[in-house]
Amino acid sequence: MGEHTAPLFPQEVIDEYAALGIDLPALFSAGHLGKRMGVTIVEAAADRVVGTMPVEGNTQPYGLLHGGASAVLAETLGSIGSMLHGGANKIAVGVDLNCTHHRGARNGLVTGVATPVHRGRSTATYEIVITDEQDKRVCTARLTCLLRDAPQPEAG
Repeated sequence: MGEHTAPLFPQEVIDEYAALGIDLPALFSAGHLGKRMGVTIVEAAADRVVGTMPVEGNTQPYGLLHGGASAVLAETLGSIGSMLHGGANKIAVGVDLNCTHHRGARNGLVTGVATPVHRGRSTATYEIVITDEQDKRVCTARLTCLLRDAPQPEAG
């Protein structure tokens, strides 16, 4: 499926998480579902997250990119942006996702770009635009995440 390379994070963000003993690229790897679907995070910062996903292996019976696959890519990218906005002391939990599917894709890679619509203290909302290899819009999504306090490590 997709080529898996380490995403590009701003150095100050990597340093913030490293000070807490957290491997940021591993934390934001798109998870088990993302791996199965071939999601690759290309770059990640609170103001822009980019990722790709192959169409092959993520289609519905008519051979088109499955709408649920677009939703997985969108939620992955928006969640990463929300987590980076919240910082190391917060976790982002998706509370609303909507997707509008504009056109089908039958092959190649789709690319998603997540940009913030709102970044507050308790919520973050991202718009995610997914395009095909001809830069035609396949899907527009919006994700809102609740920012909760991260669990604190137990004193030992």
